[in-house]
Amino acid sequence: MARYTGPKTKIARKFGEAIFGDDKNFEKRNYPPGQHGNNRRRGKKSEYAIQLAEKQKAKYTYGILERQFRNMFKKATASREITGVVLLQLCESRLDNVVFRMGIAPSRSAARQLVSHRHILVNGEKVNIPSYQLKPGDTVGVREKSKSLETIDNSLANASHVYEWITWDNAIKRGTFVSRPERLQIPENINEQFIVELYSK
Repeated sequence: MARYTGPKTKIARKFGEAIFGDDKNFEKRNYPPGQHGNNRRRGKKSEYAIQLAEKQKAKYTYGILERQFRNMFKKATASREITGVVLLQLCESRLDNVVFRMGIAPSRSAARQLVSHRHILVNGEKVNIPSYQLKPGDTVGVREKSKSLETIDNSLANASHVYEWITWDNAIKRGTFVSRPERLQIPENINEQFIVELYSK
């Protein structure tokens, strides 16, 4: 399946924030990309442009393609809860995202690779689908043969974030997806209401 493999700093500059994590190049040039750099005059964005940019930002942040994202929106719309919040919860419940949140991988793209290469277990079974939707109570762990991987050890050593909706036991390299996060517990700077308005047109 097609994935964006181009320069991440360029995308981060487009949205005006480091959506892929710490980025020294973004800090040096935190203005939109383009031939004329920071001197280019930029007119006021239309309502549609703002909504579209927010949707694109969410897709790039979580590494989701348009068809997948639209399907997730349909699922969120069918829910009786707030559509925008449910959409973000579905993004956060993806296996690749939870592997990233647990600190097993330093980025979502690295987490996606670990899952695809069968290094991750869900409830003791190998799962190689990054978009796999976790349910509250599911356990996520590193496969026994993969526990000695240097990339996983380095990532866990540098992991500093703690999330209330996830537990992690470093001794056995296994954690639990306790519950879907509340909106306040999701740290991503995404205005989900703009996405709902865009898809509702």
